Amino acid sequence: MASARAFAGQMSALRSEPVPASDLYVMSLLDEAYHILLRNYYSRFTGVMARAMGSLQSTIGSKYDLTLTKFTEEFPPLAVFRGEVTAGVYLSKKLPNIGDLGHGVRAVAIEEMLLIQNANKNPAIQKYKELFDESVMAGSAYKEFVAHLLGYFSRQPGMDHGGSGMGETLTDLLEGPIKASPDSLEGQLQFILQKWGYLLGEEFSNRLLRGMDYLREDIIRQQGPIDTFNQEIHVPTFHGAEYAEYERYSPDKEWMPRLVLMAKNTYVWLDQLSKKYGREIKYLNEIPDEELDLLAQRGFTGLWLIGLWERSRASQRIKQRMGQQDAVASAYSLHSYDIANDLGGWMALQDLRSRAWARGIRLSADMVPNHMGIDSQWVLDHPDWFLNIPYQPYPSYSFGSENLADDNRVGVYLEDHYYNKTDAAVVFQRRDHHTGDVRYIYHGNDGTSFPWNDTAQLDYSNPIVREAVIQVILHVARNFPVIRFDAAMTLAKKHIQRLWFPEPGAGGAIPSRSQFGMTKTEFDEKIPVEFWREVVDRVAAEVPDTLLLAEAFWLMEGYFVRTLGMHRVYNSAFMHMLRDEDNAKYRMAIKNTLEFDPQILKRYVNFMNNPDEKTAVEQFGKGDKYFGICTVLATLPGLPMFGHGQVEGFSEKYGMEFRRPKWEETQDDGLIQAHEWRIFPLLHRRSLFADVENFLLFDLQKPYSGLDENVFAYCNRLDDPNSRASERGLIIYHNKYADTKGWVKTSAPVLDKNSGKMRKRTLADGLGLPRQGYVIFKDYASQLEYIRSCSELWDNGLYVELSAYQCHAFMDFRFVYEAEWQAICDGLKGAGVPSMQAEWLKTVAVAEETEEKPAKKKRAARTTSKKAVSKPKTVKKTVGKKTAAKPKKKTTTKKDTVKPEKKVSTKKAPAKKKTVTKTVKSSSKKTITTAKKTTSAKKPTSAKKKTQK
Repeated sequence: MASARAFAGQMSALRSEPVPASDLYVMSLLDEAYHILLRNYYSRFTGVMARAMGSLQSTIGSKYDLTLTKFTEEFPPLAVFRGEVTAGVYLSKKLPNIGDLGHGVRAVAIEEMLLIQNANKNPAIQKYKELFDESVMAGSAYKEFVAHLLGYFSRQPGMDHGGSGMGETLTDLLEGPIKASPDSLEGQLQFILQKWGYLLGEEFSNRLLRGMDYLREDIIRQQGPIDTFNQEIHVPTFHGAEYAEYERYSPDKEWMPRLVLMAKNTYVWLDQLSKKYGREIKYLNEIPDEELDLLAQRGFTGLWLIGLWERSRASQRIKQRMGQQDAVASAYSLHSYDIANDLGGWMALQDLRSRAWARGIRLSADMVPNHMGIDSQWVLDHPDWFLNIPYQPYPSYSFGSENLADDNRVGVYLEDHYYNKTDAAVVFQRRDHHTGDVRYIYHGNDGTSFPWNDTAQLDYSNPIVREAVIQVILHVARNFPVIRFDAAMTLAKKHIQRLWFPEPGAGGAIPSRSQFGMTKTEFDEKIPVEFWREVVDRVAAEVPDTLLLAEAFWLMEGYFVRTLGMHRVYNSAFMHMLRDEDNAKYRMAIKNTLEFDPQILKRYVNFMNNPDEKTAVEQFGKGDKYFGICTVLATLPGLPMFGHGQVEGFSEKYGMEFRRPKWEETQDDGLIQAHEWRIFPLLHRRSLFADVENFLLFDLQKPYSGLDENVFAYCNRLDDPNSRASERGLIIYHNKYADTKGWVKTSAPVLDKNSGKMRKRTLADGLGLPRQGYVIFKDYASQLEYIRSCSELWDNGLYVELSAYQCHAFMDFRFVYEAEWQAICDGLKGAGVPSMQAEWLKTVAVAEETEEKPAKKKRAARTTSKKAVSKPKTVKKTVGKKTAAKPKKKTTTKKDTVKPEKKVSTKKAPAKKKTVTKTVKSSSKKTITTAKKTTSAKKPTSAKKKTQK
């Protein structure tokens, strides 16, 4: 391959377009593969070539030698090319016995002639025709020569697997790959491997596989970055070899399920705080207490500060040279794991950490295990810790630009074409000024975009490197209780090999790395165990109170938490699928997880944007869709993560190199207020929603047309082990610009890990409702309260009508049993009210007035004293306990009844005050009467059924 690259460089110098070395390498492989196949043909049919030569000589006569001589001059072997012998002398030589070709050089020349004519008929290589152009044979008997040979071999027995002689002739064998894939060299190699691989042997077959890898590498070099914003996100199925792994979760500490993370780009945030508070806020210790108070009041318990570490100065220089004069270095191109001096260093961090902790906020920092900055201390002192080679991988590379290193011992040079954006080299140059040693170190790369030109890729096949990185991770853990591992999926074993040491046929992700590939056995010897499993075990043993959070994609989310033991892992499907309203796919993702292992669900990090994505405002807007999905974010099991500027409604995406915002934006006070009454109260209730032990996902059954996949309905419950009390939550969100209605009753199957069986439950069962009485609950989205008959919920579920992007967050469930609640439930007909207690008081007042009128008549007739009016006072004292209609049986304690509210909320609900929940089962001919199955001793005064208006 190195020779092919050198040759391609020479050809490229004479062409307007560069010649991919992989094309030349694969052309040579095709030629060698044909030679092997032809020798196999000769060995099966002994003497066939000698007979062909005899037939040819008798037919062409004197032209035979003349044509062979001219061919040898135009397509010379090495000795003739160098002028060591003439073509005539060469053709008269004898060779070591090569099977059916005997000792004659002429037989070898005839074989080459067959392959030259075949190359001229191959469309996939015509752009390189100067290497094999048969037109130079004009004036000879070349065409007659070739035609006679092909005609002769077409009449000979065919080569097949069974020896019947009915298989492909030699002519078919030569033309087969071209006919199968006329325009693709890779396709022709695949054809030969699939059809004739057993004849080629393992070693040469691996060379063909490597050839395909090289072709893919050159394609990758010419492509731009992959579009991650619009990429298709696949639903996890948890089937296949990578999930046939052991289960070894890391147990959560008590605080971990309640973590709610706010991300902040540190330099940008400090600049925004300076403007907000009217004074310079430059260091971490200067972040105001008021800002930390605000985070805590809103329900955030974790603060992820992006860009704390000392950054690469070379990274900043590159960005400034490319026109970003105000840029700092990338937050992910690091010089060392020390807190940056221009942020105040370790003392400033210690001050901020103690003040945040006093408010229940834990700090989080990045750890970037995949790479370091190109001028980092490790590159200067330990170049062997990085993937490097002693030569340029591509001849077109040049390294004549400025030295980016501050240390005079070493020079660090970016490839020149980066600066004019004509190439994105996979390596940079490191020169040792004392020893003269020159190395080409690979840039960090995940195979989805251009190489990260300010980074150096660590070599994880080196055990010294793995231990050095683990020591850094322990250092970070001693200072931050939450660690986010950047691009963690790149260091899973399967991806280390795929990217940097690919198996034959699996290369192409990183240009030039296929030649350093390994078999799986060889790779397993280099890296015996998963790096991340080792990290998790070491942190658990040495710094146990640390939450490890992995940024991992590529359908490895479940593997990272279930097998590798990370506490939390990114769930990018949440953002992509809900944004694009791929609702059926996301519901399927949740269902698949519940059926495989529900514990994975509680370990997801859900987000509506992250520092690498577009802002939440740009993706979701500021209206009902945003708040509906944000409600789901706040109430699904797992860890909710909010992006920088999400609450304030900022639209700018902050680059990792930003020192300050580039746009002048002011916070959206209306959006913040909406968060205050719709979202932040939910964040304070994370203990209710974080776990999966009682989590259930429900289908919305439409009256006449099956399920509505656009509705997310789920409930959760937190049981107090010290009492019979439970907190309950029911979330219903319609992620579609349309109206819908139906019943929420039956859950999706959930794996019971104790029995190994799937289990479905009803809504009433999942919420732990009693069979009798009534349940009152509050919608935190509208601030309205609702009442339903418990028996109705058990029998039929909850009926809902939803408009576009409408959301309910039902909580504060409480149970009542007095007879008056039946009248309230019947009278409201499913409607919500600001206060159910106010409805109770109105009902009791009516009852008092009704009972007081007969008493006044009796007093007038009998002229009784005022003492006879004591009963109404008794009723007022027992509001919420007993009513005029005494129930037959009371099955609950005083806690279960509604007490008079000390303070009735006067906050106005949003515009949509009308109910969206009803108690009528419209999918059946029968209607549900609100008088049915009550706990009151009194029967309804009318048996007439009430129907929905």
